[in-house]
Amino acid sequence: MNNQQGLFLKREFHAPRELVYKVWTEPDHFGNWWGPQGFTLEVVKMDVRPGGMFLGCQKSPDGQHVMWGKFVYQEVQAPEKLVWVQSFSDEEGSIIRAPFNPHWPLEILNILTLEEVDGKTVLTLQGGPLHATAEEQAAYDAMAPMAAKGFEGTFEQLANYLSSQL
Repeated sequence: MNNQQGLFLKREFHAPRELVYKVWTEPDHFGNWWGPQGFTLEVVKMDVRPGGMFLGCQKSPDGQHVMWGKFVYQEVQAPEKLVWVQSFSDEEGSIIRAPFNPHWPLEILNILTLEEVDGKTVLTLQGGPLHATAEEQAAYDAMAPMAAKGFEGTFEQLANYLSSQL
């Protein structure tokens, strides 16, 4: 990841760290909150270990937009850290270009850390392109504010889901 703009998001959740980690790493939980607001997520595969893969299909509320995505986990330290490379994919898990931008980077590195503070969990998510061309980096930088906003919605869904699990 080069040190261009990238994403840096931080949010506190009113839930213990073990629970926050569990809903990031177990398919029965992850599918209930991950993704853009209003979208559904079907988890096809979720093998959370170094070299393991997540494969899932997101659908828009009207069913018109269907996007496949995959994670390849690089580092897994329960319950405090997950590192993965995220890509758009086909239903077999082969990397494809993003449907919304032909210059979107093929791979995004994400680093998630969870820190327990007074019974709450402070989540930090850093992300940015991996092996990106200048054109891909520029496309990413241009969309980073929108991506950050999208994650706010996803984190809102996570907060709601966590409160239903307490």
